[in-house]
Amino acid sequence: MSDTRRRVKVYTLNEDRQWDDRGTGHVASTYVEELKGMSLLVRAESDGSLLLESKINPNTAYQKQQDTLIVWSEAENYDLALSFQEKAGCDEIWEKICQVQGKDPSVEVTQDLIDESEEERFEEMPETSHLIDLPTCELSKLEEIADLVTSVLSSPIRREKLALALENEGYIKKLLQLFQACEDLENTEGLHHLYEIIRGILFLNKATLFEEDEKFLSEVFAQLTDEATDDDKRRELVNFFKEFCAFSQTLQPQNRDAFFKTLAKLGILPALEIVMGMDDLQVRSAATDIFSYLVEFSPSMVREFVMQEAQQSDDDILLINVVIEQMICDTDPELGGAVQLMGLLRTLIDPENMLATTNKTEKSEFLNFFYNHCMHVLTAPLLTNTSEDKCEKDNLLGSNKTNTICPDNYQTAQLLALILELLTFCVEHHTYHIKNYIMNKDLLRRVLVLMNSKHTFLALCALRFMRRIIGLKDEFYNRYITKGNLFEPVINALLDNGTRYNLLNSAVIELFEFIRVEDIKSLTAHIVENFYKALESIEYVQTFKGLKTKYEQEKDRQNQKLNSVPSILRSNRFRRDAKALEDDEEMWFNEDDDEEGKAVVTPIEKSKTEDDFPDSYEKFMETKKAKESEDKENLPKRTSSGGFRFTFSHSPSAANGANSTNNKSVVAQTTPASSNGSSSKTTNLAASVTATKGSLVGLVDYPDDEEEDEEEESSPRKRPRLGS
Repeated sequence: MSDTRRRVKVYTLNEDRQWDDRGTGHVASTYVEELKGMSLLVRAESDGSLLLESKINPNTAYQKQQDTLIVWSEAENYDLALSFQEKAGCDEIWEKICQVQGKDPSVEVTQDLIDESEEERFEEMPETSHLIDLPTCELSKLEEIADLVTSVLSSPIRREKLALALENEGYIKKLLQLFQACEDLENTEGLHHLYEIIRGILFLNKATLFEEDEKFLSEVFAQLTDEATDDDKRRELVNFFKEFCAFSQTLQPQNRDAFFKTLAKLGILPALEIVMGMDDLQVRSAATDIFSYLVEFSPSMVREFVMQEAQQSDDDILLINVVIEQMICDTDPELGGAVQLMGLLRTLIDPENMLATTNKTEKSEFLNFFYNHCMHVLTAPLLTNTSEDKCEKDNLLGSNKTNTICPDNYQTAQLLALILELLTFCVEHHTYHIKNYIMNKDLLRRVLVLMNSKHTFLALCALRFMRRIIGLKDEFYNRYITKGNLFEPVINALLDNGTRYNLLNSAVIELFEFIRVEDIKSLTAHIVENFYKALESIEYVQTFKGLKTKYEQEKDRQNQKLNSVPSILRSNRFRRDAKALEDDEEMWFNEDDDEEGKAVVTPIEKSKTEDDFPDSYEKFMETKKAKESEDKENLPKRTSSGGFRFTFSHSPSAANGANSTNNKSVVAQTTPASSNGSSSKTTNLAASVTATKGSLVGLVDYPDDEEEDEEEESSPRKRPRLGS
């Protein structure tokens, strides 16, 4: 049950001197870094959004009324009130306010109010009177103006007087004109003074002063995206908007909302789309920061823009694809920019912040868009670096089979790890769409190629991806895994790990332990029937013996059931044949599916570089049907050397280059069989990443990383491998 003591209603006083209800939520007093002080925060009880963010100012007069009401003013004509459900909650917050201001909580007013006669005189003053004398708005007075603005910030009354004077004299437009003059004259000192002036005006926190000259901003956007604009000018313009967005964080929520809506209306997103694709690193970095402010403000606004954009633009220039390409092409050795962009992408594809209304569901619309127009861009580096074409090309060039088939390049491995993290997020949150994509592209097989990586963190990312899939306990996924024999690279990684007790060893054991504890029968049967001979020597955990026990118990139960059925019912006439089971499986793609809020989802478009993949899961399953008889012969067999030999009929090409520098051979050569494009893609990995603009540049190798792995690889093995 939620704490009702802190439950409040937020009110603001409107122009008609009436209190407007801004919503109900829960209030807290906490330190806010952006406001540099203790603040009152109210989050809506409906959706957790921020209703109020107000710094407890040491000079502001707070009033406690009727035991459950706290009232104060933050700016001219901006009065606030918190109405508490319980007196105890009001007392707690009142004590916090008094503590900040150094007052006794027994008082009902924390500061001396302006006496009535003075207040009346203030109201009677003509609006055109100069409450504060402003210097003439000219270049020679900029330093004086900056000093004045800075000096009034500590006094609430002087702040109000300055704000009124700035508004009455149209001072902001004059300052903007001076800004243009300083730009033309390259007056750096004047620009620094203008920065301090505008910064101080923003901290006045007065909505009427914060309103932009739309014509001016439109001109700035035009200059920002104009190819004729020189690099220095563009860098200054994008940094201006970055600072502008940063300052907006100090505003009240309603003012901040108005600010970002204005930027969106004037075309900030199309401008960012162009700027983020430019060569200047500083410009791209500042544009990314601006984009992060917009995504944080409203992911739905960004999603709506890109979906509308898709109706009239090619996939290559869509904003989200530009973001993905920037993530892929990050030249930072530590991929700092790529990590930031990955976080923004995850926010945009997170169904938890997607809206649902009576007429439409943002979740289904956006996910359909993303998987049709963007997913192929995100997975391009992964598919390129695990493609069979790369392996065949290396063989033609004379590469020997001992070459590692995963990227040795540390930066490429980091990038693939980021992509796998996003794909794992999709498995957890997108259900139908990602399932369709994984099966159509045979994606898990390609991911598991990375189990051979010399970089342990990348192998763990690949294993984590499979673990999330198995964790769903979805029989469609389970059938896909068993038919594709996709446990083989995982088991070979376990066997190849030798006597080392490390994170990879623990993660693999945990995967099989999950299957045992959850009693996933189809996977248990597949593992025991195909791999138990290679695993029975592992006795430091009871996981595999436990799987064998589960398998035998289930087999006994099935036999008992069969024996209890009358003989006539055991006739083959009454059994469902394999064709019927396959038909049921194929019906999955033809059924209406409401998992994502929509009955029918458009099939995922085939990317231009992925012609070697089947178009649908049906095709994938049909190509496997012809090989079922071969599967029975795929048990690991002892060779003359005492090791294990495993024939992987679903992956005829894997034998042509599966050996790594660590001798990570997992399959024996078999007679190639036509699989209509759905054969395994266990291949040599390329060190480069395909992007829209060309190959990835700036990839850096780390010798130290290789040396550490080589030391680990020298450790003796403690159990036989599947490959001879």
